[in-house]
Amino acid sequence: MKTDVQTPPTALGRWVRRLGATAWFGLRAAMLLVAIAWVGLKFVTLPPALFGVSAQSIELTDRHGVPLREARAGERFARAVLLRDVPPNLVHAMLAAEDKRFFEHRGVDVVALARAVIGNLRHGHVTSGASTITQQLVKISDPRPRTLGTKILEAARALRVEQVWNKEQILTAYLNRLDFGNLNFGVASAADYYFGKPLADLSDAEAAFLAGLPKNPTRLNPHSGFARAQRREATVLQRMHENGWLSDERFTLAEQESLRLRPRQRIFRAPHFVDLVLRDLPSNEGPLVATTLDLDLNRFVEETVRERLDKLREKNVRNGAVVVIDNRTGDVLALVGSEDYFAPGTGQVNGALARRSAGSTLKAFTYLLALEHGATPATVVADVPATFTTPAGTYRPENYNKHCYGPLRYRQSLANSLNIPAVKVLNSIGGPAVLQSRLRAWGMTTLDQPAEFYGLGLTIGNAETRLIELTNAYAALARLGDWKPYRLLLDPSAPPAAIPASASSDAHTAETRDAAWLIADMLSDNSARLLGFGMHSSLRFDFPVACKTGTSTDFRDNWAMGYTPEFTVGVWVGNFDGSPMHDVSGVTGAGPIMHAVMERLHTRFGTTWFATPPEIVEREVHPLTGKLLAHTRDDAVREKFVRGHLPPMESPDDYDIAGRAKLGPEYRAWMESGENRVAARATSEEDSTLRLEAPAPGTIFVVDPDLPSSGLAPVQASGAAHAVWESDSLSFRESEGHTYAVLREGLHRLTVRDPATGAKAETWIRVKTL
Repeated sequence: MKTDVQTPPTALGRWVRRLGATAWFGLRAAMLLVAIAWVGLKFVTLPPALFGVSAQSIELTDRHGVPLREARAGERFARAVLLRDVPPNLVHAMLAAEDKRFFEHRGVDVVALARAVIGNLRHGHVTSGASTITQQLVKISDPRPRTLGTKILEAARALRVEQVWNKEQILTAYLNRLDFGNLNFGVASAADYYFGKPLADLSDAEAAFLAGLPKNPTRLNPHSGFARAQRREATVLQRMHENGWLSDERFTLAEQESLRLRPRQRIFRAPHFVDLVLRDLPSNEGPLVATTLDLDLNRFVEETVRERLDKLREKNVRNGAVVVIDNRTGDVLALVGSEDYFAPGTGQVNGALARRSAGSTLKAFTYLLALEHGATPATVVADVPATFTTPAGTYRPENYNKHCYGPLRYRQSLANSLNIPAVKVLNSIGGPAVLQSRLRAWGMTTLDQPAEFYGLGLTIGNAETRLIELTNAYAALARLGDWKPYRLLLDPSAPPAAIPASASSDAHTAETRDAAWLIADMLSDNSARLLGFGMHSSLRFDFPVACKTGTSTDFRDNWAMGYTPEFTVGVWVGNFDGSPMHDVSGVTGAGPIMHAVMERLHTRFGTTWFATPPEIVEREVHPLTGKLLAHTRDDAVREKFVRGHLPPMESPDDYDIAGRAKLGPEYRAWMESGENRVAARATSEEDSTLRLEAPAPGTIFVVDPDLPSSGLAPVQASGAAHAVWESDSLSFRESEGHTYAVLREGLHRLTVRDPATGAKAETWIRVKTL
């Protein structure tokens, strides 16, 4: 029988067993410490900025997707992308440059850290770092002074980040927040700025070039240190090749590729338009904003403005602005605010938004209201000198060329933009309050004073307007009375650019539609404007266009408006400092620009004209009375009317025994003047009614002792061969055929009397002394 005998352990055996037990205990202790540390990381706080949404640039494009501008987010340009949108070659380039074991470590790369420590000790100074992408992301989110404590905190935070985010989330945040220099943050912004490319189009060499920049964006700035950036690119390419991310063939091609940087300046197109969009852009708009602008059209408009202003330099014309609106949608297709956005001083003033005197552009709305009130294009107005009494005193308008043309149909007086008829028409429909109400309802925000402030002069431009608002009001005419706000954003769900509190489309009635159709017909009538503009002005087209010009006092502003059913074009020409131009009117300044732009629209898109509504009829009328003719005659004119709103039929009482048309007494003085052009066809009745023309009741006069002429006030009456003026408190003086009241302080009553008939009229005034 065999017996087992235990051999006593040797000293070596005992040491080995003790060492194994110790190692096992140490391993378990280390595992426990790691576990405790990993759990403890849950109490490490992470910087709030890490979880915040980084501000992004806003990229604006035209309606066809052509870039206009990238607007900075604060002091940086940044575009967020998803990791799936970053091509593999760029991902590999970033990993090769910054953290090749990113997908292997847990936030801190122990191998890289050990290598860095040994290398730094060997050289006696820092030669390389070991920060992982996760650590860099933490540093970006919470910049701190570079101390040992900071690095330990960032390492702990990196470990914690890897607990709460997966690798794809970390890499996405890193690629979107990294600084690539020249205010570019994130790979998408850098690719666009340096190469003008989307990420998917980057070559291997371009990807490596970009990946090398974050190491030191200032020193490696491609604009000042291109050679250094290229050496860094070569290093990244070599690492990509060594890591197996580039084949030999791709590596060779990338090394040989000659990089071409995009020009240093950023895209900056249609600047005034983009500024306006950014001013009104809703805060919830995304990073890509499609606008209504047509960049090709806008470029044509910019060039047209430059060319026209070059021809007017010697006439002291320095600036202009243009707005083009798509009538169907209200989209602003083009907006040029000045000749040169970068011109010193006033280049960045947006002429489309500037408040400028409206000139005669508001007359079209006066006549629209008159037609709505029952007038017709054949209604006759007396274009003869006239004085109007207003609460502010007497008002005596003059035509642009200082001439009067006697009896004119509304069609002629509007087409020729005559001032005296326009004032009379406004007076006939209730005065300035009626016109102001419609203009405010159609989006004009500048008419912010009481109607009495403007008076009857409102219709001939003594108020200010903005080009974009005026153009949009004309677009309402083009829609036959349907006003809608203009739009700057292409998204149909986006709110319109601006809706003034006073704006309203309530005026879009059947009467307004018919009246607006007639206004378009009148403003497109080339023959009707012969008196004022001749046969071959800038308002004449080979296709129908409704046109209206305007010129303010002393040639400080001029305007040209044109519209078809599809488009409305508005043009302003002048000087931002308000200095007058030298004899430049709307037809010679703004008109040619409007003409060129409208021709461009017609050629590129095509234009049509308004279909004649079934309720519109044509009839022959007398050219001087506007009445329907019972029998045809050689000088008869054909006119358009709304069925049921025809002028009265002529009668024998309308003519004298010689067959001449009888005109009212208001024509008497004009008929006796050298301007009478209808002497063979008309006669006028004598005015036998006494009328007190001036001063208006309640007029306040201020006498300045240093100005002797301020002590005299002109008084005027009509309808009497010899008027006698009387007052209990004032005396009167005759001078050069005119009568004046000699003023003194106080409240005074004045009476005018016709000795032949005994008729009397009274007024009262107040006189103050400075």
